[in-house]
Amino acid sequence: MTKHISPYAIEINNVSFSYGQRNVLQDIHLKIPQGSFLGLVGPNGSGKSTLIKCILGLNTPNKGEIKLFGETVEKFHHWSEIGFVSQKANSFNSGFPATVYEVVSMGLYGKVGLFRFLNKKHKLKVFDAINKVGMGDYIHQNIGELSGGQQQRVFIARALVSDPKLLILDEPTVGVDAKSVKNFYLMLKKLNVENGMTLILVTHDIGAMTEYITDVACLNKCLHFHGGTNEFVENQEEMISSMYGHDVQILTHNHDHDHDHVHDHDDYDHELGRSSS
Repeated sequence: MTKHISPYAIEINNVSFSYGQRNVLQDIHLKIPQGSFLGLVGPNGSGKSTLIKCILGLNTPNKGEIKLFGETVEKFHHWSEIGFVSQKANSFNSGFPATVYEVVSMGLYGKVGLFRFLNKKHKLKVFDAINKVGMGDYIHQNIGELSGGQQQRVFIARALVSDPKLLILDEPTVGVDAKSVKNFYLMLKKLNVENGMTLILVTHDIGAMTEYITDVACLNKCLHFHGGTNEFVENQEEMISSMYGHDVQILTHNHDHDHDHVHDHDDYDHELGRSSS
């Protein structure tokens, strides 16, 4: 793994982006320290997915600069150190003939080559990644037979197998049953705390995420807020109202009860089609 000197996993400096005449991002300044767990929230069309595309080098900003671990995106070559899990990761034919082990091992192809066999060390990494997400009992099961939440864990394992320093997840709890969401967030928190991994979580689950993340960024074309979780909680109604452009009511979220849910005020954009690191 490459040694990085910069204290920041991501530095976004004065970034703007537009699709033709439609301005999507405007003058974004955002620094994400290594080891942080950032929750990125915003309404439909706010530019969240576009910003992630820029971070991943899939979009080129009209203005500004993005650095990954101190290097500009254009010069960054250590892409195996960045894991990405799209909400669309589990949108595939349920009859797809691949086991959990086979799907996770695909995450190593970027390192070892598509047509090369995995050695013992590689196989141990696959087993370790699967166990980290709590799917060890399903290693030989066909992925199409798993629940939505279990499938998302498998795709996170696929991203983890290459030992990323940064993991980006786009709405990972969509399609996950309510009882599994809390354990899902606990798993991400464990990766952040015990492995020192930097995480970016794009989510609409505002109430739940504040229990597990370290920082919040509120985006709606411009950055309306970026700071620690405690500061966000103290001022959340003001922050969310500013971001949505009108008054909203923040409801308490309790994952211990199926009927308690954060009410989403808008559907979110899902522009990303990339489903692996």
